[in-house]
Amino acid sequence: MQPIPFLPWTWRDPSWTGEPQLDDEALAQRPDTGLVGYHVEATDGGIGKVDEDDAEVPHDSLMVDTGPWIFGRKVVLPVGVVHRVDHHERKVFVDRTREQIKNAPEYSADEDYRDRTADYYTESYRLMPPML
Repeated sequence: MQPIPFLPWTWRDPSWTGEPQLDDEALAQRPDTGLVGYHVEATDGGIGKVDEDDAEVPHDSLMVDTGPWIFGRKVVLPVGVVHRVDHHERKVFVDRTREQIKNAPEYSADEDYRDRTADYYTESYRLMPPML
């Protein structure tokens, strides 16, 4: 039996929006912009907040300001790493560790960045599947 491949740029569980199904048109309307200011939690602790610059990245990504724990760096997480969203607590839970996120490729607007990021997270799922 072949495992389901990790698709880094696709929401795994669209139910967080409160809508029964999200189609391509709904995704194109940037449902993620409502997450600006939400805290982002890795499997081993907080990593920062969804940044107001989130609108500058494609709708299949989240721009996260990591604050001081990795020198104030902003990282872009593909939405495929989002495990769940808790709107009551205003938190986005991802299924990667702080170290994995820290070691992710630095953000740049070029297409190579997206390829490097996709390769990095796809390999991280191959080596260490989610354990949530």
